[in-house]
Amino acid sequence: MKKRLIVATRNAHKVQEIAAMLPPDYEVHSLADYPAAPEVEETATTFAGNAALKACGISAMLPGMVLADDSGLCVDAQGGAPGVMSARYAGEHGNDAANNARLLRELAALPQPHTARFMCCMCVAEGGRVLAEFTGKVEGTITSTPAGEHGFGYDPLFVPTGYDCTMAQLSAEQKNAISHRADALQQFLAWTKGR
Repeated sequence: MKKRLIVATRNAHKVQEIAAMLPPDYEVHSLADYPAAPEVEETATTFAGNAALKACGISAMLPGMVLADDSGLCVDAQGGAPGVMSARYAGEHGNDAANNARLLRELAALPQPHTARFMCCMCVAEGGRVLAEFTGKVEGTITSTPAGEHGFGYDPLFVPTGYDCTMAQLSAEQKNAISHRADALQQFLAWTKGR
């Protein structure tokens, strides 16, 4: 029997990544499957806070286990920005090209290397209550020239530590083996085995 999991997002890229990393005995749904589900405002100042808002808000309305993730890029020279504002850094939510362009403009005058990390906080909730939280990360640097056709968000700018290419130049399988989301999801899977 399949384990049913609702991922509290309408971001198709994010759902695709999570589904690809889960074992085949998971049946993954997203908010695209529930058009009446509300948009939960991400008003928290931390990734963990936003993940909890989404997981609790959606699980209070839909039956079963809900997994929410809030993730983003934290650049040391920017004091951790774009951080929780990663998806809307340039103003319009989800405009990857504009977000990348703003980050490159801001980093242009700052000395390299531009060390950074992708952070991912996942929250699992049921019935409006938090069951567990997990934090994943991957360290790296920001390149001054975007490269690669895969992934989304800041992937064309992020070079993971130990690699000489951007996250967007890695295959989906390679990215899913090292990403911040993979790190958090492995913790989630370990937690489910202990339940």
